Amino acid sequence: MDPFRRSLLALPVALAWPEAGRADDAIAPTTLPVVAIQPIGSSLAPAELEAVTEAIQTFYAVEMRVLASVALPASAFYPPRQRYRAERLLDFLVKRAPSDARVTLGLTAADISTIKEPYEDWGVLGLATVDGRSAVLSSFRCKRAATGPAHVRTRFAKTAVHELGHAFGLEHCPTAGCIMHDGEGSVLTTDGEDDLCAESRRRLGSFLKAGAVSPFVGASAGVRSGRLGGGT
Repeated sequence: MDPFRRSLLALPVALAWPEAGRADDAIAPTTLPVVAIQPIGSSLAPAELEAVTEAIQTFYAVEMRVLASVALPASAFYPPRQRYRAERLLDFLVKRAPSDARVTLGLTAADISTIKEPYEDWGVLGLATVDGRSAVLSSFRCKRAATGPAHVRTRFAKTAVHELGHAFGLEHCPTAGCIMHDGEGSVLTTDGEDDLCAESRRRLGSFLKAGAVSPFVGASAGVRSGRLGGGT
């Protein structure tokens, strides 16, 4: 999870299925869903982008495109807390998404938040619409109580897998240790979430890469003690 700097513009994977009732014909390739990676703002570390793209490659059967960075939209800024509203960033991402993108995933280093009752402004690691076309995540809160840059990148990468899972139709998973488990208001929860559970894998269906092996198993050993309260 540490390296950068490979250029990850597209990762085509050839999958092929015969047309129903035409087994004697040539096999026609399927089209993988496109995930567009949209860096937002100028302060995202290159190695954090690399961590996310590697995690997506590991878990998901998608074509991935990394887009040129764009500025944070002023329309999403929340002056009372000096941060950006995640739901507005989701709308921003949909509006500028490539026409063929199944999901546009925004990455930023800026603090992001949303409404979570009873809080008007609740800080989050990421946000996505279930079975939607956009998701956004921030490395800002991944730095809380982190042991170092590699730990931050691992948390950020897990958050990407989690938010894309929502975009591909998954709700939060009740299984402790599953990457799709609810963060419960603490970034430290991610340190104990090392893989997708069997049920989450089943529900992902064709979005999941066949034989995907989590790179996170054992990666967070020694950093799981304690809790960090509240996301406000």
